[in-house]
Amino acid sequence: MTNIAYPFQIDRHHRVAQSNPDDHIHQLIEQLLFTMPGERVNRPAFGTGLMQLVFAPNSDELAAAAQFLVQGALQQWLGDLILVEAIQVESKGSTVRVMVQYIVRRNQERQVAQFERSQVG
Repeated sequence: MTNIAYPFQIDRHHRVAQSNPDDHIHQLIEQLLFTMPGERVNRPAFGTGLMQLVFAPNSDELAAAAQFLVQGALQQWLGDLILVEAIQVESKGSTVRVMVQYIVRRNQERQVAQFERSQVG
C-alpha cells in the first residue's frame, strides 16, 4: 500500500512523496480533524467541523460535544486503522488543540498525537 505524504509534495526523485505507516496514520488523523464536512467533493460527510468551535463560547458542554464529534469521526473514517482510547479537545482564543491517544490496529502499538490549528481571519 502506498502512503502518500500529507501535505502533498514531490520528493527528491521527482515522484509523489510517501510517508511511513505511523506518520501516515498521524497525517490521516490531522486531515480528518481539520476538514470541514462538505469540503471534499466525493466525500461530503468527511471531516469534523472542529474549527467552528473557535467561534463558540467555551464551556464543559462544548468540550464534551467536541470530544464526541471527534470520536465519532475517527471511528467512522479511521476505525479500521486505529482504536481510539482517549480524546482531549481544548479551544482557547482562535486556537483549537486536540490530543488523540490511540492503538494502531496493525501492530497494537499505542500512540499519542497532538494537533493545533489556529483560525485565520
